[in-house]
Amino acid sequence: MVLPGKRKEFMSVALVQINLLWEQPDNNRVLIEQLLSEQITEPVDLIVLPELFTTGFTMNSEKFGEPAEGITYKWLDKLAKIYNAGIIGSYIVESGKKFYNRLVFKLPDKEYRYYDKRHLFRMDSENVFFSKGTARKVFEWQGWRICPQICYDLRFPVWSRNRNDYDVLLYIASWPASRSFVWRTLLTARAIENQSYTIGVNRVGSDGNNIDYCGNSLAVDPKGHILLDIKDQNNIIEKITLFAGEQDVFRKKFPVWKDGDNFTVIC
Repeated sequence: MVLPGKRKEFMSVALVQINLLWEQPDNNRVLIEQLLSEQITEPVDLIVLPELFTTGFTMNSEKFGEPAEGITYKWLDKLAKIYNAGIIGSYIVESGKKFYNRLVFKLPDKEYRYYDKRHLFRMDSENVFFSKGTARKVFEWQGWRICPQICYDLRFPVWSRNRNDYDVLLYIASWPASRSFVWRTLLTARAIENQSYTIGVNRVGSDGNNIDYCGNSLAVDPKGHILLDIKDQNNIIEKITLFAGEQDVFRKKFPVWKDGDNFTVIC
């Protein structure tokens, strides 16, 4: 279990919903940097980018794989310092001759943490071109405990089971418009069953395989109420503020987590 530090009373989170350019890392970094400079006009604690934000959901891992601390990592480091905020997103990382859909959480100082996508989307052969992660992670930032997950992970509730070890469940995604009802339903379900703030950041637009994405980036409170719904807006950043006190009171009054079943995940 990750033990909490002194938690900041609130955490402001910027959700970046963007129409990614297909397999154009340089241009996507420029586009995101421009959006941030135009739309983040006051301090935030955390900036969240979609899954594979440099390329879109490509299986061309050998061409676009980067070293763990390569150009995109250095770019995230620059932005974290500019905005004095944590910044999260995934991109293709090559490590030990394997390729990972890796979520990197870059802090304003020298620290960073990462999570490798556990559940690979076999219907698009992601399991052929990428290696799966083996560890569920919880990151701490300003006393808030954050459990990061990626897209297809959303369908596997055991992997996200809250053992009273996190406050925010965070999904970044390339979730197709054809399954938008599933996306919205499961985000709400994960929030309720885990008594956790749950955030899902999805892309918009179409990719190089002519798959459409409708966004629907959401923030849901621990009772399942939708706090923020970006719907299908294009290239927009919306901010939500999460309050520690409200969550703590609810968990204390209605401690469902104490009666949860234990699971053993074999990796």
